Amino acid sequence: VSSSMSSNGSTAVVGEANKVVVGERAPLLPVASAARSAYEGFDQEASRKYHEERETLPPSSEEHHQSEGGYLKPIIFGGLDGILTAFAIVAGATGGSLSPKVVLILGFSNIFADALSMGVGEFLSSKAENEWILSEREREAWEMTNYPEGEIREMIDIYEERGMNRADAKVVVETMAKYEQFFVDVMMKEELELQVPEDNHTLGSFKEGVIMFFSFAIFGTFPLLGYIIIPICFPTLGPESLFISACAVTGLVLFFMGCVKSLFSVGKWYISGLETLLLGGTCATVAFTIGQAMDNLID
Repeated sequence: VSSSMSSNGSTAVVGEANKVVVGERAPLLPVASAARSAYEGFDQEASRKYHEERETLPPSSEEHHQSEGGYLKPIIFGGLDGILTAFAIVAGATGGSLSPKVVLILGFSNIFADALSMGVGEFLSSKAENEWILSEREREAWEMTNYPEGEIREMIDIYEERGMNRADAKVVVETMAKYEQFFVDVMMKEELELQVPEDNHTLGSFKEGVIMFFSFAIFGTFPLLGYIIIPICFPTLGPESLFISACAVTGLVLFFMGCVKSLFSVGKWYISGLETLLLGGTCATVAFTIGQAMDNLID
């Protein structure tokens, strides 16, 4: 294990397991790219060395970022929604004094129906958003073809508002405007704050829908597993033990999801885990309280 001192006095420790061969794609876990490792350790020297070494590599080499983070939203959103939906059923049914058999029937039927609905909804919403962005790009391209002076002037104004002096903004924008398609994409980002999707955006939307479905379904089954495993292994335990196991499993999975989320951010893993656990636990508590209140009201 070696360590290096950064300019702010902090020490970045780099172990053998974290070494990355520059130019090769680094797996997401357990190692990160050399550039990201330098950033996370605030090691300016390591960052400078990485970028200097890249200059000697073939043109095909690239700085690898965590592209897997693009699917973070459907994974976290689907998983969180799935586990909280399942636990809400468990908590509401327990609060309403329903039998474990009813909990399983309601749980699994609802989880897989909701997972399909969430997956289809993610696909259609993502596809519709991409199609709308592309329609806006067509409009910008048309305006650039028919009235380039106006589009150039708008971009100069935008850059000037963001701190450039007008002369520099004019040079930058007029240089970019020589490359029409490139300039249209820049206008989409700077003027409309829209990211132009890839050509195969429909496939990307489909992948997001599939990820949402599996994330919802897989995480949604965790609170129900205790209602299957415990009666087989410990047939003498009552419904209270089943609910306690569901609470424990849900808490652990929520904390785990928060820790996974921290891999794509600069936050501490335990803080992210506790945040997800606290927010998810609050939702679960509300579900149990409402189920108990409804049971008392009906009685």
